[in-house]
Amino acid sequence: MTSPRPLVERKQRQARARIIEAAQELFRDRGFDGVSVGDIAERAEVGRTTFFRHFGDKQEVVFAKEQELLETITAASRADDIAAARNVTEAIEQLRPILLTICTRAAADPEGYTRHFQLIAQHPELRDRDAAKVQQIADKLGDLLVNRGSDEPTARFAAHIAIACYQTVKRLGNNPHTLVDDIRAALEQVLTLGTEPQAEPPDPSRGIHTAGRGGPA
Repeated sequence: MTSPRPLVERKQRQARARIIEAAQELFRDRGFDGVSVGDIAERAEVGRTTFFRHFGDKQEVVFAKEQELLETITAASRADDIAAARNVTEAIEQLRPILLTICTRAAADPEGYTRHFQLIAQHPELRDRDAAKVQQIADKLGDLLVNRGSDEPTARFAAHIAIACYQTVKRLGNNPHTLVDDIRAALEQVLTLGTEPQAEPPDPSRGIHTAGRGGPA
């Protein structure tokens, strides 16, 4: 006999998707402040109990994608058998494909991505929640490295450097069409710090030319 569990799970996923879609439509039409949980539930054709089974409040619906990305990191942490990073550089190298995958998924719908951050920018409470979600992603990335065997300081430092690259790209433009390439370039810059040839330091024995101040010519 077929277990009913897959059917229940599919219905739950469908209900969650309807809630997210309904919320996005309502936020776009009425603005965030003009929409209640009841409005979202009614548009999605679910009860309030079903809404709260999936989301703690209407702010959490705004960050549904971020929650999915957190779950992606958690799943990757359980599934892989990559050796522990021995230093920060190796740790960032390990985080690079994960962060790029996250950004690829986040920007898969460029218009939705842009609307998402426009909505966040308009509401202080959403900006606070966004900062908390970014911190959660940093924590999850650090957890992943620790689970692979990296020491705690290395893992946390590398995770925050990776997230700093993402935050910098967001601040400087946050273009969904170039997000992945911009993140890749930022990470590459970090990984090559200190490896580029340095100019030869001046030789003090030759003196320093200071025209007009009596220095050697």
